[in-house]
Amino acid sequence: MANLLYIGNKLVSTKTNITTIDTLGSLLKEEGYNIKFSSNKQSKLIRLLDMVFTVLRYGRNVDYVLIDTYSTLNFYYAFVISQLCRFLKIKYIPILHGGDLPQRLKRSPKKSRLLFNNAYRNVSPSHYIKEKFNEKGYKNIEFIPNTIVIADYPFKERIQARPKLLWVRSFKKIYNPLMAIEVVKELKNKGIKVELTMVGPDGDGTILFANKMVREFDLDIKFTGKLTRKEWIDISSEYDIFINTSNFDNMPVSLIEAMALGLPVVTTNVGGIPYLVKNDYDSILVNPDDTQAMADAIKNLISSPEKVQILSKNGRTTAEKFDWLEVKSKWKHLLK
Repeated sequence: MANLLYIGNKLVSTKTNITTIDTLGSLLKEEGYNIKFSSNKQSKLIRLLDMVFTVLRYGRNVDYVLIDTYSTLNFYYAFVISQLCRFLKIKYIPILHGGDLPQRLKRSPKKSRLLFNNAYRNVSPSHYIKEKFNEKGYKNIEFIPNTIVIADYPFKERIQARPKLLWVRSFKKIYNPLMAIEVVKELKNKGIKVELTMVGPDGDGTILFANKMVREFDLDIKFTGKLTRKEWIDISSEYDIFINTSNFDNMPVSLIEAMALGLPVVTTNVGGIPYLVKNDYDSILVNPDDTQAMADAIKNLISSPEKVQILSKNGRTTAEKFDWLEVKSKWKHLLK
């Protein structure tokens, strides 16, 4: 088995959700790969220095460096580490997570070329990102989807949907959590007694505005803060509809998890999501920030048990395609 160094934000805490470095890293380790990780430092500057130090210390003894690559500040972490790998002649593999990465290619064309064109391979978890990179002339893109262990997600077929909604994400503007609150307000105005539970840590202060809206409009909305995956899976059986309100997205694992659990999904139609799910087959797609459309979709589901059952069953079928037992062969082929 190959020796790997995995570079990313290994920052699991009360303020951050689990990320790919934790999930994929653990799965690869279980398959027998020898992996070292960096970095878990909270300070951004110290984290970058720790990443650099780790590459200098272990780089010559590893076969590949995996680099979680996003579109915002983390892009610069990935750029620095990639150029260090080039200098040390180490094969590196960016994993392209950020739903806004296509815009990063436009904003930082020179850095993007240096980072992505010199990679051993670039791994795209979605056909959306792969397509956008291909359009910009990048050809060394390998599609390997995000993955879950399907056995960890007990399937509960929804026969009829009650107005009990679940939202799971960080409270950040790019995920548009305030839209979820507006949807509840709209449903309440339609005379529907709706409940919403929002699971996730505060990322940029947006939760303060969320709390203010809930109080102002007297809505039945519960904020749990961050929960472990097992904790939110355990409470998911109490809910009948999963909503996703993102403005930018790539291939959100939370949608795959929701479908695996049998939750009918209503989601915004952004980024890689229409490449992941199919409207009226395993989910319902609405335009971003279209509160009225999402509220109407939820209302229609509540009155359509047949549609609920279709989405619930087909969602599980879609989620099973992302089981680690199906995906791991792609990683083994890449890392041979």
